[in-house]
Parts: sequence; structure tokens; C-alpha cells
Amino acid sequence: MARQVRKVCVFCASSRETGGVYLDAAAHLGRLLAHNGIAVVCGGGSTGCMGSLAEGALGAGGRVIGVLPRFMKELEWAHPGLTELRLVEDLHARKRIMAQEADAFVALPGGSGTLEELIEAISWKRLGLYAHPIVMVNVGNFFDPLVDLLERSIRERFMEDSHRTMWRVVDGAGEVLGAIGEALEGRESAPESYQ
Repeated sequence: MARQVRKVCVFCASSRETGGVYLDAAAHLGRLLAHNGIAVVCGGGSTGCMGSLAEGALGAGGRVIGVLPRFMKELEWAHPGLTELRLVEDLHARKRIMAQEADAFVALPGGSGTLEELIEAISWKRLGLYAHPIVMVNVGNFFDPLVDLLERSIRERFMEDSHRTMWRVVDGAGEVLGAIGEALEGRESAPESYQ
């Protein structure tokens, strides 16, 4: 898998108010990716889970590429120690560049921005615009309501049964690389509607 996955985009929150279990999961994921020679692509922020993710990866000798809209840099939201910071004009450009850079998407728990990025990634995959793995790290069962909603969309025939294979859900950061590997192994049999 290391040959196939060089960069992983992680969607996560920058909230300063979130609990320690989420910060710990973000730092753990950063360290895990760094130890496996995988660069982190993220939103470039310095606080919350985003900051913990970057600190975990950088502290383990990893690379972190931040993609940040200029207005957020002007608000001094950028992490000062990133390996690389790419400034873009807006949030749409940010997501496009993150997708172009990433060999997989991983979502940690977060707020509306994180959820919007995750749902858009699933939509892109369904439309065939993005073929790489998508993994949700279900810390504290955070993503259970979203997974239930996606399952209902399948039951109500808004989505196909085959679309269920577009994402993986794991309980913790330690399972992320295994889930990415499983998704890559299953790619050959993925439905044509989102290859």
C-alpha cells in the first residue's frame, strides 16, 4: 500500500473547544501517517484537531501540506510549522486542490465544514470524479448518525446498494491504514458508476 498511498487528506475541525479524545485521535493519526511515510494534506490550521494532527505528524518527522484560503491566513489561522502552506483564493479551490493531492480521504469528527467536505467527497466518488478510498474515523461513535442517514438513503433508493462500498468506517486512527488498504484491494470490483 505504501507505493499507492503517498498523501492522505484529513478532514477535521479547528475548534478550540473540542474534547481531548478527539485531539488525541488526530495526533495519533498524524503520527501513524508519518511513521508510514505518508504525507498529511489538511486545511492548514493551527488549532483543534487540525493543529493536533499537524503536530502529531510533524513531531514524528512527517510532512504536512496545508491548503488555506488567503482570508484565513490573514486571520492568522495558519499553522506556523507546516512543511508546505499553499494559499488559495477560496474554500472551493481549497477542496479541489486537496482532492488533487490526496490518494485517500480520511474524516475525523468535526463540525459543519468537516461534514460538508466528507459529503462532497462521497458525492464526487459517486459521480466518478474521485476514485480513492474514503474513511471515517468513528471516535466515540461520532459518525453513527451520518452512517444511519446514508443507509436510509440506500433503503429509500436515493442511492444504490453498491454505493455502500464508497466509504469505510473505523473505530480509531489505528485502523485507518488497514481500511485504506482494503478499499484499494476492492477497487477492481467497484461499481462502474463511481470508478
